[in-house]
Formats: sequence, C-alpha cells, structure tokens
Amino acid sequence: MPETPDEGQVHMQRWMEWMGELGKQGKFVGAQPLNKNGKRVSGSKKMVTDGPFMEGKEMVGGYLICKADSLEEAVEISKGCPILEYESGIVEVREIQELKM
Repeated sequence: MPETPDEGQVHMQRWMEWMGELGKQGKFVGAQPLNKNGKRVSGSKKMVTDGPFMEGKEMVGGYLICKADSLEEAVEISKGCPILEYESGIVEVREIQELKM
C-alpha cells in the first residue's frame, strides 16, 4: 500500500485512469470505498457486534461494479485493478445474481 502521501496520490490517479477507461468502454457501472467501521447483525437472536469483522489484511475496502459478457471477461478486467500493484492486493470477482420474483 502507498507509504507516503505522494505515493497515495499517484496510486489514486491510477484508480481514476483505470475506472475512466472502463467508463469509455461502457464497462464501468459504479464504485465506492467502504468505511472501516460497521456493525454485524447475526443469527436468529439478531446479535449486534461492532466491526471490523476480520483481519485488516482480509477486509473488503470497497467495491466496483462493471459490465462484462462473462465471468472470464470480468476476471480479465480485474487484472487492470491498481490494487494489484501491491503484493497484498486481492480482487474478488463475482457475478451479480439476478433475483427472480
């Protein structure tokens, strides 16, 4: 992860360029970072506990939704993600499941 403010700015610029290029291709839908704090509601007793919910290195930091014709295409798109510039960077690719009502 970026160690200095200047490195952080350069890294953020890479994110903006990557998402901008996806937008030009009609592949970008939206993205948001997630706050580090939160609540978890679990079980039939609806127990509420404070987050974060797992080790920091495994915590989801945000999400990006893109359009792809297949899971394989989405995986290829994900390979351009700037988080992968860091050895600890991880991208999880999933399809959004359609709800049938």
